[in-house]
Amino acid sequence: MRRLFAFGLAVPESLAILIWIVCCFACNGPCAVRAAESQRTFQNPLLPGNLADPTVIRHGGIFYLYATGEVDGDNGTRAYTSTNLVDWEKGPVVFRPGKPHVWAPDVWRDPASGRFYLYYTVDQTVGVADANNPLGPFTMRRKFFDQAIDAHLFRDEDGRLYLYYAQLPGFHISVQAMSGPSEPSGEPRPLLRPESEWEKRSGQVTEGPWIIKHAGRYYLLYSGSGADTPNYAVGYAIADSPLGPFTRAPHNPIVQRSEGLFGPGHGCAIQDDAGQWWHLYHQKANDRVEWNRFLCLDRLWFDVEGRLFGRATRGQAQPAPVIHTNGTGPAQ
Repeated sequence: MRRLFAFGLAVPESLAILIWIVCCFACNGPCAVRAAESQRTFQNPLLPGNLADPTVIRHGGIFYLYATGEVDGDNGTRAYTSTNLVDWEKGPVVFRPGKPHVWAPDVWRDPASGRFYLYYTVDQTVGVADANNPLGPFTMRRKFFDQAIDAHLFRDEDGRLYLYYAQLPGFHISVQAMSGPSEPSGEPRPLLRPESEWEKRSGQVTEGPWIIKHAGRYYLLYSGSGADTPNYAVGYAIADSPLGPFTRAPHNPIVQRSEGLFGPGHGCAIQDDAGQWWHLYHQKANDRVEWNRFLCLDRLWFDVEGRLFGRATRGQAQPAPVIHTNGTGPAQ
C-alpha cells in the first residue's frame, strides 16, 4: 500500500486524498470568506462629495452613514449605506427641515421602541427628529437648545441617556441628562471650553463631542480650533461619570494635520467585528480657510494604560475593518 505524508505523518494514499478534499472544501467555505475579509484594503478619501461631521449606525447588517453636506449645500441630510464600512452607496435625503445650515446629524436607535432618532443642528438650533426606519423620512419633534450645535446622544450600559452638544457663543461642550430620547431631565452641565493651545490656534473652539466607554471610563472625543482651517484637530478628555468632570489627555491632540493632510476632525467612533475601534471623520481638501472637506476612516486604539491614540491618512492603503457577512459583532 502506498503511503503519503499528510501533516508530517505517513498515512495511506486513500486517507491522504480524503484529507486533501476536506481541506479544499474548508478553504473555499467560511475560512476563505474570513481570509478574504481580513485581506481587504482601502484608502482615504472614503467616498466622493463635500461631506463633513459624519455619524454611522449599524442596523440589520447594514451601516447607515449621515453627514453634513451634499443636499443643495447644507439644506438637509442624506443617508449612505454599506455592508463593510468601506464601500458606500448614495441613498435618499432623509431629513429636509425647510431651513438652512443643517449640520452634524447624529442618529440613534431606541432599543425599547425600535424608532430612530436624529439629533440635528438646524440654523444653530439643536433638536430631535424621528422616523420608523434609518432611511427616514425624519420628522422634527422637539427643539432643545438655541445657539447650539453638534448634538450627540450616548446611552450608557445602565440604559441612561445623555445628550452632548456645543453651546454658543464660546463653543462650550455641555451635557444634558435625558429621561427619554426626546425628554431632557434637569439642567445642562458645562464640561469643556477652549483652553488648550491647540484648541485656540485658529479660533477658540471645542466642538463635535462623541463618547466612547472603555474599561469603565468615559472618553469624550472632541475637535478644536476653527473647522474651516488646516489646524482643526481631535483630542479627548476622560471622566469616571458621563456627567464629568472631564480631564484632558496630556498627549492631545491625538489626530492633527501633517504633511499634505489638513484639518482632520469632527467624527464618530465605531467598533468592527474584531473589536477594533474606527474613527469616521472628515479632512479638509487643502490648507486654505474654506469648507471643502471629505470623509475618512482610520483606526483608534488604546494602550495598556488606557490612553487613546488615533491617526489620519490620505491616499495610503491600509487594512479594512473586519466585518462579518452575517452582520454579527460589536459594531452596533
